[in-house]
Amino acid sequence: MDFSNQIAVVTGAAQGIGAAVAQQLLNYGAQVVVLDQKVDAEHYTSVPRVHAFKVDVANRGQVQEVIDVVEREIGEITMLVNVAGVLSLNHILDATEEEWDHAFSVNVKGVFNVSQAIAQYMSTRRKGSIVTVASNASDTPRVGMGVYAASKAASTHLIRCLGLELAALGIRCNVVSPGSTDTPMQHQLWLTQEHKDAVLQGSLEQHRLGIPLGRIAVADDVANAVCFLLSDQARHITMHDLRVDGGATF
Repeated sequence: MDFSNQIAVVTGAAQGIGAAVAQQLLNYGAQVVVLDQKVDAEHYTSVPRVHAFKVDVANRGQVQEVIDVVEREIGEITMLVNVAGVLSLNHILDATEEEWDHAFSVNVKGVFNVSQAIAQYMSTRRKGSIVTVASNASDTPRVGMGVYAASKAASTHLIRCLGLELAALGIRCNVVSPGSTDTPMQHQLWLTQEHKDAVLQGSLEQHRLGIPLGRIAVADDVANAVCFLLSDQARHITMHDLRVDGGATF
């Protein structure tokens, strides 16, 4: 894959899957615009082809301002990867309104804000590719993850609908849905080695199958799938939800 002369925006790129996606895009020659609340913009000043902005994706004004700056001062955005997300762990009957609002503000509204702002530019040029990183929990019920799963289901369907609306303009919109991946977010679920082992083995009490491939994904596994869907190798693929979970939700 060759992404030379392309400008990609990656949200949630300060760590985990977002950081892996940003690095892969750099490896393939793209200029990468990093958007993250936790980003240290000064850290990237000496990194070639990286432009970093501290942004809250749930803040519509911040998002639009930064995207306008990128288009005006850096160049035309050709690719977007929505990775920014938060994890909510609670049973639905115990979940608070604050938990619900926080999950949906980042996982859904954030995807809406960034995708809309960039797609408006893409639509005038009739080209572009958008990938949103969701979760295999988006259509597989999980105990204690109802709020998170609902938010990921919403973002998945949002992007598929956007893909339908933009298809006539030649703009592709796809979803990558990881399962358990060795990232800081996943570590919130692994309090002990036994918890990590249970992911592979499954749990009857939690109604979890386990992972048939017998390994937990690393961030690059997900980044590889993202880059494929962004690339011309996937030029006839849109509105697709690609699972990267080792078969955990077959």
